[in-house]
Amino acid sequence: MNYSAVVHKLRVQIHEFSGKLSARFSRPKQRFIEQMLYGICARQDVKLSEIARSLEEDVALIQTEKRLSRNLNSDGMDERVTDAVVKLGARRVHRDTLLVMDLSDITKPYAKKMEHLAQVRDGSSGEIRDGYPTCNVIACEEGKRRIVPLYQALYSAAAPGYESENQEVLRAVDSVRRWTNGRGIWVMDRGGDRVKLLRPFLNREGMRFIVRLVGNRHVVFRGRNYRALAVAESCPLPYADVIVKEDGDGEVSHYIEYGFRKVKLPGRAEQLYLVVVKGFGKEPMMLLTNVAVRKKRSVLWFIVGSYLTRWRIEDAIRFVKQAYNLEDIRVMTYVRLKNLVALVLAASYFTAAYVGERLKLAVLARRVVKAAKRFFGVPVFRYYALADGIAAVLGHATRGPLCAPRPPDTPSPQLELFEP
Repeated sequence: MNYSAVVHKLRVQIHEFSGKLSARFSRPKQRFIEQMLYGICARQDVKLSEIARSLEEDVALIQTEKRLSRNLNSDGMDERVTDAVVKLGARRVHRDTLLVMDLSDITKPYAKKMEHLAQVRDGSSGEIRDGYPTCNVIACEEGKRRIVPLYQALYSAAAPGYESENQEVLRAVDSVRRWTNGRGIWVMDRGGDRVKLLRPFLNREGMRFIVRLVGNRHVVFRGRNYRALAVAESCPLPYADVIVKEDGDGEVSHYIEYGFRKVKLPGRAEQLYLVVVKGFGKEPMMLLTNVAVRKKRSVLWFIVGSYLTRWRIEDAIRFVKQAYNLEDIRVMTYVRLKNLVALVLAASYFTAAYVGERLKLAVLARRVVKAAKRFFGVPVFRYYALADGIAAVLGHATRGPLCAPRPPDTPSPQLELFEP
């Protein structure tokens, strides 16, 4: 492979993408954002010391790290970067594109001095630990794996001005809807069925959603209030299919049956549909939606398949956090934390959408994927390999990003262990 040519193309693409992302910022901030994107992609890491090394500046590494830290401490940068990513990604969101909402976390059990640490439930272990919750939105199409990371925000219940997790979800919804003009169907797992979310969803004009219900939620069926589970257990299931679900041990086949009931929420007049799926466990899976459902297999399957697509892109949800080692974030202040998480979103969008999907970059994407050094080949979820490949190619760079000039040379003391 001619690494010099591919390196040049990647540097140009990062420069162009960064320019679109940072158009509303000052020149120094534009340069900073490009350097951060380059460093995150080149090192697959969020530690400022690693990003500083990737820039190849003719100054002491500690000076580069301090400059990056100083620029990262900018109020409002996270919102402006996130808004720019959503604006770029909105053109990829069509009427029936799925907008998968995921509430995740970054656990920091040993980082006692990080600002506004709060308690979160570790998604992998289920334990309560110190850390920060995050709200993420990923766009994809029903039945497909191609993704577009649209939104990622860190917040803390211990931070001044925090209202609630519900408000964080609604803030994400409104941020995305602002640029998509209401296109897309929102898909949420358990937790999205709270009345304090469902009512605002219904109040937003044209917002369509598919939300998984827990059994003790109440719905109105034929004019009377029932627990959702009671309605689901009596629901006729005229359709059946066999689906294959992937897990860590391989593939597992499930014979499923599904049907629906027309329902409403207590105190609301909107027509809703309770889609019932049996075959995944003892209790039926219940999906509440305001997408019109008819007695037609293809229409009903679209609702079922849309929710199951969320399972298919679990790797995508992990990719946004794991590909750039976000759990190892070490900046100490809340503003820097929020800004760095937004920049990781931008790097994820660059890898998954800007490079991986643009037709004129298809050849570049294939060549970058080949650069990933993997013992067992490219995995099914290609974005990990693409991120690895970008880092591998940029590892051959003898210069940093295209933005210049570099600062003058200074003495070179040893890097500090911890970041500001």
